[in-house]
Amino acid sequence: MEANIAIVGVETQARQCGRQILFITYAEHRYSGTYRKLSLGPTLSVYDQKPARFLIDLTDKKHANLNSSIYCAGFELGKWRCSQLAFHLAEWLPDYALIEEELRVNHGNMVLKLNQAAIRVYTSEKYQKRGEAGEIALHAVCRDFFQTIPISPRVFYKSASNDLVKAFDMVHARLPEGEPVELWLGESKLWEQGDSAIADAIKSVRAHIDAGFLANEKLILGPQIPKDTPRYEEIVKLFHKSTSLDSFLKSSVFVIGILCDSASAAAALQHDAQYLAGVEAEMEKLAKSLNDTGLPGQLRMLLAYIPLATKESLVAAFDQRLKGLQ
Repeated sequence: MEANIAIVGVETQARQCGRQILFITYAEHRYSGTYRKLSLGPTLSVYDQKPARFLIDLTDKKHANLNSSIYCAGFELGKWRCSQLAFHLAEWLPDYALIEEELRVNHGNMVLKLNQAAIRVYTSEKYQKRGEAGEIALHAVCRDFFQTIPISPRVFYKSASNDLVKAFDMVHARLPEGEPVELWLGESKLWEQGDSAIADAIKSVRAHIDAGFLANEKLILGPQIPKDTPRYEEIVKLFHKSTSLDSFLKSSVFVIGILCDSASAAAALQHDAQYLAGVEAEMEKLAKSLNDTGLPGQLRMLLAYIPLATKESLVAAFDQRLKGLQ
């Protein structure tokens, strides 16, 4: 028993027979939270731990008022890395689907945690039209490249039938040191046609910024934010009913993730000048559609484009990975 006890605490002194006697006011087990906090200093947040970077940031441009980036899965042996991207999305499952207190993973529960996360995403056999692979990809981009943290996981708005209530696909926060917090509100579209994807994304963003809809979303999302979230009081204040929607929007970055079939990705064998020029032209077309709406002049927006060889192959590969963990 003594081997498992570490003595930590506040020291007091007394004198007895001319000698100093040291008293320890309390003792804690070495694996307790008190011991870790006092002896080891501040512990890292679970969100400081991330899967190794997989996506490649090809370009980072500004189109008028719109920031945009292209993230590519890359190529291997002359083929677009479809199965590897599906595997990477599976790596992000716990981070996407579990709340912070559930992410304490060790060798004894890691399979269970993956199982829990996979089941929360979806269990439907009809996966072809589901968009969760796109949501996880957008989650990964924001977490990995922009250091956001999730504050209100989307999966908790599912009904018993695996349907989703209308809400943002992603609700993250970015916590720049010495600056106000930023809410990162994401809308992901996983489509075959890029034109249809960006049109639907524009429709969704317009619906989200409707005064009545946005007020309701604030009330839904605010109570979901864990109280141990860094800068919790500052974040939750933005979701309070008394906070103006103007303040909420001023603190928000609207992120649109587009994953769609890319002729450039389907034809390419590697990252070369021809491929890069092709995907940049595809991005220019998406950005123009968004800029033409005037939304980037009203809101802070980021457009993230992930070109796919085919949407069909990705959703099939992701579904196989997901079902294997359930």
